[in-house]
Amino acid sequence: MKKDIDFIGMSKGAFALSAVLVLFAAASLIRGVNWGIDFTGGTVAQIKFEEQADIASLRQIFSGYSPVIQEFPGAKTFILKFSQSKELTNSGIVEKLKVEYPENQAEIERFEMVGPVVGKFLKRAAIYAFGGALFGIIFYVALRFRGSVWGLAAVLAIAHDVIITFGILTALGISVDLIVITSLLFIAGYSVNDTIVIYDRLRENLRKAQRQKTKDVFNGSITQTLSRTLITSLTTAVVVVALFVFGGEIIHNFSLSLLIGIIVGTYSSIFVASPLVYYKLEK
Repeated sequence: MKKDIDFIGMSKGAFALSAVLVLFAAASLIRGVNWGIDFTGGTVAQIKFEEQADIASLRQIFSGYSPVIQEFPGAKTFILKFSQSKELTNSGIVEKLKVEYPENQAEIERFEMVGPVVGKFLKRAAIYAFGGALFGIIFYVALRFRGSVWGLAAVLAIAHDVIITFGILTALGISVDLIVITSLLFIAGYSVNDTIVIYDRLRENLRKAQRQKTKDVFNGSITQTLSRTLITSLTTAVVVVALFVFGGEIIHNFSLSLLIGIIVGTYSSIFVASPLVYYKLEK
């Protein structure tokens, strides 16, 4: 008979590790988030060249404006993002490119200016989106498992995953734009899906358990779902790594955020969400 792993016994050490990671994330966030133009306001220009262009030379041309440049496959199309500047109008960008690339004509396919008011609105909308998502998860999980403790534990695990992922991205100096926020919402959904699989097995085994200790039921349930959890996370991570390697710079931040979130979410589903329910039920 396969021996169950003592996940509950390891949970206190896991809680200590989580506390350290959350404190690290909080320190990174307090130090300052590198908000992207979507939230601070600025200029976005999509440029297409007739021939291939070098992204390093583009960074050099606009070095005085702290540009964020994303390259599409083929090295002919680029998205340039700048902070607010009166010089970087549509015509101003074209003139700079003509000087540096006299034989490689550039065309601006898209030009947008995001004001600070719009940036504040988007930041507020992102907060509301997270708040609404977390409330919906509490309601759904509490209704499905007939107990608020399950929903609250799931949301604490999700908050744990999102805060740690966000903190690591901030510590790395990643520019936080709407794409990164989208990845954080994806991580929240991925984490709760992983958690619910374990919760389903827990609920089923708790119904069947008669003289078995609650701790043994929890350890057995997590062990039974462990292979499924790890295989799902591994296959998802392989796809995300492929996106990071082959998807180009335009989705690097998105795929990196997903990869961190998958690792943290897998850990929290096993060592945070389920043990939280166990300690509450044992009170």
